[in-house]
Amino acid sequence: MVMLLVAYAGAMWMFLSSAPKVYTVMVSDLQNAQRFYEGLLDLPAADVPLHYYYNYEQTMGAGGLDPLYMSAAPGNTSFSGADGLWYQLRKNTQLHIIAGASGGYKERQRHVCFDRDCLEALLLRVQSRRLKYKIRRDRPLNFLVKDIDNKTIEMAEVSN
Repeated sequence: MVMLLVAYAGAMWMFLSSAPKVYTVMVSDLQNAQRFYEGLLDLPAADVPLHYYYNYEQTMGAGGLDPLYMSAAPGNTSFSGADGLWYQLRKNTQLHIIAGASGGYKERQRHVCFDRDCLEALLLRVQSRRLKYKIRRDRPLNFLVKDIDNKTIEMAEVSN
């Protein structure tokens, strides 16, 4: 029995340690975001990680749903980790794009993230693609970038 528990614990550790790191960005327009991330940033699509597909965080007693993952549609209380767009940002790092951010100043598209490392990686990608951008603030990170239609997208780090 003890050997079975040890084997199970080892398998769970390997499963979780090999899982990709996932950054989540909340956007105000999912279709516009798809054109931006696939068209301009040329990020490859990624498969949904198993721990999201099987809703692992919620089954382990994480205390209910994280409000970041809730849909922007009123009355929608269901959640599937597969919702949204999935991109490969780095070798073992994925980007999960979900709807729900409010529109910005002058109907500017907003992309909001709670993780500075994610926005720094996206800024590096913007710079490597030689897109027009302007850093508005360093702490919390906030920058503007032009999309395919030459409209401004605001990339903003949410400070805690």
